[in-house]
Amino acid sequence: MYFVYLMASQRNGTLYCGVTNDLLRRAYEHREGLVEGFTERHGVKRLVWFEPHDSIEHAIQREKRIKNYPRQWKVNLIEA
Repeated sequence: MYFVYLMASQRNGTLYCGVTNDLLRRAYEHREGLVEGFTERHGVKRLVWFEPHDSIEHAIQREKRIKNYPRQWKVNLIEA
């Protein structure tokens, strides 16, 4: 099982989209600042949305589509 997920720094804050095969571990890594880079620099620590996929190919394809959507579309997805 693979997951596409969105993390946020706070309500209406910075968003990050990613893919993982272990959602609990990955959310923990973000929350504890163990992931260097964008999420650490911007304080992105809250898991706000996720979606399961059976294959890594579908998960990556979905992640790429989500990254290209406007911010408001992502906010609507989270709040749905």
